Amino acid sequence: MTKARLFRLWLVLGSVFMILLIIVYWDSAGAAHFYLHTSFSRPQAGPPLPTPGPDRDRELTADSDVDEFLDKFLSAGVKQSDLPRKETEQPPAPGSMEESVRGYDWSPRDARRSPDQGQQQAERRSVLRGFCANSSLAFPTKERAFDDIPNSELSHLIVDDRHGAIYCYVPKVACTNWKRVMIVLSGSLLHRGVPYRDPLRIPREHVHNASAHLTFNKFWRRYGKLSRHLMKVKLKKYTKFLFVRDPFVRLISAFRSKFELENEEFYRKFAVPMLRLYANHTSLPASAREAFRAGLKVSFANFIQYLLDPHTEKLAPFNEHWRQVYRLCHPCQIDYDFVGKLETLDEDAAQLLQLLQVDRHLRFPPSYRNRTASSWEEDWFSKIPLAWRQQLYKLYEADFVLFGYPKPENLLRD
Repeated sequence: MTKARLFRLWLVLGSVFMILLIIVYWDSAGAAHFYLHTSFSRPQAGPPLPTPGPDRDRELTADSDVDEFLDKFLSAGVKQSDLPRKETEQPPAPGSMEESVRGYDWSPRDARRSPDQGQQQAERRSVLRGFCANSSLAFPTKERAFDDIPNSELSHLIVDDRHGAIYCYVPKVACTNWKRVMIVLSGSLLHRGVPYRDPLRIPREHVHNASAHLTFNKFWRRYGKLSRHLMKVKLKKYTKFLFVRDPFVRLISAFRSKFELENEEFYRKFAVPMLRLYANHTSLPASAREAFRAGLKVSFANFIQYLLDPHTEKLAPFNEHWRQVYRLCHPCQIDYDFVGKLETLDEDAAQLLQLLQVDRHLRFPPSYRNRTASSWEEDWFSKIPLAWRQQLYKLYEADFVLFGYPKPENLLRD
């Protein structure tokens, strides 16, 4: 009996060793650094931001032996050797034309904290949970399980293992600055060999570099068949958050930043097909600069036609800047702990950083004061046919309902 038990013990230990060996191999073992909650190594420059304490509502501990094992050995954060180490001398220039059109306001403002923020969060989460469970609201992918979500659709879930946070970023909802915050929290990007500690010092081009973030879609390469189980462990223990905004205002913002500026990528990939299909232009310039000089720009009506055209997504899924939030963040499969809104960004950001217990060491960058205001909706949609507006609402209805935005009745009737 003793020999049999010893044999089983050695078999288990051997299996564990082989699993770790495979993981190390996948992560290019020579330079791998595992960032655990009790990290084996930390950046040596400067004191790290505090990790959550024992008074957290959601204890970062495993609920089973399997989860505990995975937490200790597999909860690897961003690997330093995978991250860009470009050093920069200057922060992004806030006065540029791009930032102006995007609607940034870099003037510092103190967040006004409302005493009922806890209740507000409870209401937002209750609305979300209620409509996910309510059969009266139907939309594609609502009923599928988390295991059925393809890895390619998990690329917006950014993980910070050091502070137990998962952020689902939504383009056109202050995601650049929230990505900056996640880089500071995770220590994943270095400047002169030292992790960034000021979010605004991180250059924009690095913020949106996929290698600067550990996202769920990378787990398969790192952990293979264990990846889904590890995702579930983190989803169960970590603080999960996202930020949203009025869906129609988000579309206007996306149109302004991608088609009212000279953007070569978006011109070639999106503007040229739109101008050919919906504006009857057959001969178009090769570059956005030439097109703008010739006065050839996509109109907002062309953009709406593109979104409503049933052939659009037969070619490729919507670009992330106008893809629905429920398709980016899977709110009916993931139980989010915090739902922020751009309309209350200052207050929500302060509350979230407090929830993560980093508010004494980190502030959200100065406010993104939204210049694409909801009051503009009527002006932007005034030349859009009523039937198109109604179809567009149906296309984005789930985002309106799930996140508590009122139906824009003034745009949906004569």
